[in-house]
Amino acid sequence: MEVVHPHCAGLDVHKDEVVACARVTTGGPTRYASARFPTTTRGLLALSDWLAEQGSTVVAMEATGVYWKPVWHVLEEACDLVLANAAHVRAIPGRKSDTNDARWLADLLAHGLIRASFVPPTAIQELRDLTRTRTQLVREVAQHTLRIQKTLEDANIKITGVVTDLLGVSGRALLTGLIAGETDPARLLARTTGRLQADPDRLLDGLQGRVTAHHRFLLQLHLDQIATLDAGITRIEAALEDRLHPFRATIARLTTIPGVSVVVARTIVAEIGLDMTRFATPGHLISWVGLCPRMDESAGKRRSTRLRHGAPWLKTALVQAAWAASRKRDGYPRAQFARLRARRGPKKAVVAVAASLLTAAYFILRDGAEYRDLGGRYFDERDKARVVRRLTRRIEALGYSVQVAAA
Repeated sequence: MEVVHPHCAGLDVHKDEVVACARVTTGGPTRYASARFPTTTRGLLALSDWLAEQGSTVVAMEATGVYWKPVWHVLEEACDLVLANAAHVRAIPGRKSDTNDARWLADLLAHGLIRASFVPPTAIQELRDLTRTRTQLVREVAQHTLRIQKTLEDANIKITGVVTDLLGVSGRALLTGLIAGETDPARLLARTTGRLQADPDRLLDGLQGRVTAHHRFLLQLHLDQIATLDAGITRIEAALEDRLHPFRATIARLTTIPGVSVVVARTIVAEIGLDMTRFATPGHLISWVGLCPRMDESAGKRRSTRLRHGAPWLKTALVQAAWAASRKRDGYPRAQFARLRARRGPKKAVVAVAASLLTAAYFILRDGAEYRDLGGRYFDERDKARVVRRLTRRIEALGYSVQVAAA
């Protein structure tokens, strides 16, 4: 097999140490050299010097949790790095050791058999950290809200079904009153803004419960946690505004896509960056995100059509945007969703809409183009004869005769 990189190395990265194996092929027999280094900054600098002594110009490592990141930051200026997906470079069974793992990576890299994972620039990586942390904090707020609902149900306060937003102005007023020890439903209801759409009698019945000191303690605890999380989200929003200043025009174009809010647009930029040359076609990007069925075929039969894991942070945001886009009238996403839902079900239909939104984002990022919606009647206008035949068969199935003539 042809040797693509005669001087290369493989790294088996762990939490406390890195096992390195340098591979040198210069006409004669292949020579290997192995060494172990701690993952401290001093140890990684010694690893960089050792790789330079071995003449390794290309180095491969597995994406092992977060442990590969400091190694990458230290070595990226000294040599060309290749980040490998651990699932793609599994070693031969029965020969598992740290040294053998590093040697296996070096052999695969030497023959060009490692498909490099996408590693964005440092600025985009920092945006990723901020957007992902914001998402995690928002999820924690939702979890504490659910715990508040659980506490209210335990106290027999039945307002979770009639108050849409417990953390809104009226919802917080009710919670504050309960924590303060107020038990009269009429006085609790008087604390709200008066804009609750639920029936007042139903609200009064729901506010009649048995709130103990234990319940008040838990409610106050969860509200304090939510306040702390909200303060953290506010700080992250301010940091994102500063970091995303050069990308404002791009984010503004992305938000013209149906269902794509500012939060989703920021997630798109943070997860894939602006350089679309890494993805040859929109299909490559869709596959990388994990919005297409996996290829699993044997003996001419498709064994599985489940989605790949892909990029979970971006996939989740795009699916949420697809649900929002499918509810927008007179738009292509809604027409696509309705067309596929009848045959494939709502879950597969919304994934297809998410892939379409990502395709639009790909061309906006690559060409700087504006979003142009194909319209809600795109599929009807594309093949009118087919639509006429389908509707004619449906009417005839009801017992009527149909004669079709052009208007």
